[in-house]
Amino acid sequence: MTISASQPLSIVAVHGVGYHNRRATSDQVRAAQRSHWTQHLAKGLGLPTSRLNLDFAYYAAALNTGPMAQGPVDAEELEDPLATELLAEWLEGLEAPRPVALGALTLPLRYAASWVAEKFSLDGQLTQLFIRLFFRELSVYLRADDGRARAAREEVATCIAQHRPRVVTAHSLGTVVVYEALHAHPELRVELLLTLGSPLALPRAVFDRLTPRPAGSPVPLGARPACVDRWVNIADPGDPVAIPPRLSRAFTGIALDLTTPIHAAFGFHHAKNYLACSATAATLGPYLGA
Repeated sequence: MTISASQPLSIVAVHGVGYHNRRATSDQVRAAQRSHWTQHLAKGLGLPTSRLNLDFAYYAAALNTGPMAQGPVDAEELEDPLATELLAEWLEGLEAPRPVALGALTLPLRYAASWVAEKFSLDGQLTQLFIRLFFRELSVYLRADDGRARAAREEVATCIAQHRPRVVTAHSLGTVVVYEALHAHPELRVELLLTLGSPLALPRAVFDRLTPRPAGSPVPLGARPACVDRWVNIADPGDPVAIPPRLSRAFTGIALDLTTPIHAAFGFHHAKNYLACSATAATLGPYLGA
């Protein structure tokens, strides 16, 4: 498809964990994040924000429909058994020492965070907070006994149907949501799916729980959604969420599977750094017209 350089590139952005805001309406969150994500992408591209027409698929509210927990929460434990199970499977994917991985169902969160922080040279307290947030939202999404995951997928699919973007870019947990949403809605049409810091290939915890389930023998594989023309994946080699490396080993139909540093310090899973990195700019460049 040929596009004029004067025509803004239409994009739908799909966020990862940590975006739920009980103090703002969904429209307020979408407006704020639409501005932020546009600015980060424009910065990486070296272009004015007017060259981008971005909408923000805000699904976090759909995952957080239950009542807030009452009373203090033990900061050294994951209160959800599924979240604890996913944490153990993540540690195995990271090739944690055997005593840690086998004992993760009973070891405190602080112990697991300490090992991950040391391996990736991270701040221990921030790592613990991130693990708690990530596995809490991941467990809510992957739980099969309520409709919140379906509601999140439908929120994303509706945003894509209404905005009709050429590009869909998703980060972290958002890559799982959009992968399943696009498979569930083959009537949608997306020229480019850009996944950033994706945990889609994480064995057991994510990969083996996907809908549709990866298929094939002897090694099951996931597949590019039929409504997507091109799929590009970008992962920082130090991103502890984007494991195992090389998403294309677990999924067919990925045109480019790029492993590249996105940040010199410790921001190797932040959405803003993925959005502004040179690999993202190079991927989007051809879609901006001459």
